[in-house]
Amino acid sequence: MSIERRRFLQTGASAVVALLAQGCARPLETSTSRHEAPLLGFGQVAPTLSDTITLPPEYTHQVLYPWGTPTGVAGNMPAFLPDATNGAADQAVQAGMHHDGMHFFPLGAASGLLVMNHEYTDERLLHADGVDRWTEEKVRKSLHAMGVSVIEIERDAQGRWTQVLPSPYARRIHGRTPIRLSGPAAGTPLMRTTADPGGTQVFGTFANCAMGVTPWGTYLTCEENFHGYFGGPKADAVRADAAQRRYGTVAGRQWVEYWRFDERFDVTRHPNEPNRFGWVVEIDPFDPDSTPVKRTALGRKRQESATCTLTRDGRVAVYMGDDTTFEYIYKFVSRDRVRPGQDAAARAANRDLLDHGTLHAARFDADGRGRWIELVHGRGGVG
Repeated sequence: MSIERRRFLQTGASAVVALLAQGCARPLETSTSRHEAPLLGFGQVAPTLSDTITLPPEYTHQVLYPWGTPTGVAGNMPAFLPDATNGAADQAVQAGMHHDGMHFFPLGAASGLLVMNHEYTDERLLHADGVDRWTEEKVRKSLHAMGVSVIEIERDAQGRWTQVLPSPYARRIHGRTPIRLSGPAAGTPLMRTTADPGGTQVFGTFANCAMGVTPWGTYLTCEENFHGYFGGPKADAVRADAAQRRYGTVAGRQWVEYWRFDERFDVTRHPNEPNRFGWVVEIDPFDPDSTPVKRTALGRKRQESATCTLTRDGRVAVYMGDDTTFEYIYKFVSRDRVRPGQDAAARAANRDLLDHGTLHAARFDADGRGRWIELVHGRGGVG
C-alpha cells in the first residue's frame, strides 16, 4: 500500500496509522483523482547552494536584533563595535549570541515584547583577540552573551518591525544574573555552596535552548548544554562521581576555561555548583524588576522545550525532553488549577504553581504503546 506524500501531510500521521490499520481493501485517493487546494499556501522555493536567506515570493525578511544590538535599557545603550572590543559590561545590555527559542507577547495591536534565548557563544568572534588567552573579563563577557533578552518591538504602517529604544520592558538575563531557586530541590544539601549556604540563590542562566510559555503569560527558558561550562584540571576527572558522569560535568571535559578565572565553575572545588543548572527558568517579561526563578519541580536535565497545555480539570501540564542520547521525555502536571488570564493578577495568582506537582517519565514499549511513569519518591522503585 503506497501513501502519497501530500495525503500524508494533509491527514497527519495519526490518520495514516488509522488507515493502515483498516487494511488494504482499496488504494488511497491521490491528487490526480481529485482537485486539491495548495497544501502550504505559498510558492515553492527552488533548491540552492547560495549562502543567503531564500524565501517564497510572497514573503520578505528583515534583520531584527542581531548580536550586539542594544537591548534598550534607558541610559545604557552602548553601540556594537564590529571589532569585538565591547567589554563585558557592554555585553550585559546588548543582544547575546546565537538566538534560539523565542516568543512574542502582544502589548497592543501593533506592538509587543519579543523574548528570546541566547544559547551559546562563538568565543573567537566574541573577543577581539580570540581565545588564545583567557582572562576574567573574557569569562564575564562570555557569560553575558548567553541567557535571555526581553525587547520591545512595534510594527509601522508598512508592516515593518522596529525595536523600541529605550523601552521600560527592556532587559537582559544572563549568566551572572541573580536567580531564585524554588521547588523541592531548593535548599537541599546538593544545592548548597560556599557562596550560597542556603541553596536558594544562584547566579545566572546559560545554554538556553528551547522554551515554553505558561497559560498565565510567563516565559520558560530551558538550560540545555550547561555541562560544557564546568570543568577543572584533567587529572581531577578520576574524582567524578556517578551523577557528574551522567550529566557530563567532569573535570577536563569543559569547552571553555571558565574555571581558571571564576572558581564556581571548578567542579573539584565546588562540586555542587553544576547542580544549580539544568533547570527550567520562569521569567515574567512584563515586570523588568522581577527575579527569574528556577523551577526544580520540573526536574533537572539537559532541558529541551517546556511546552505547556491545560488538563481537562484546569491544571497545567508541561512537556519536556532531555536532549541527550538515550535519555527521556517528561511531563509535569501541577497539583493546583490554573487561575485563568494573563494579566498581572493572574500571573501573581499562579506564581508558585510550578513548584507543586508530579513529574512523569514516558515509557515506550516495543508494541507501540506507552505510559507515563510517576517519578515520586517511594513509588515504582524511585529512591
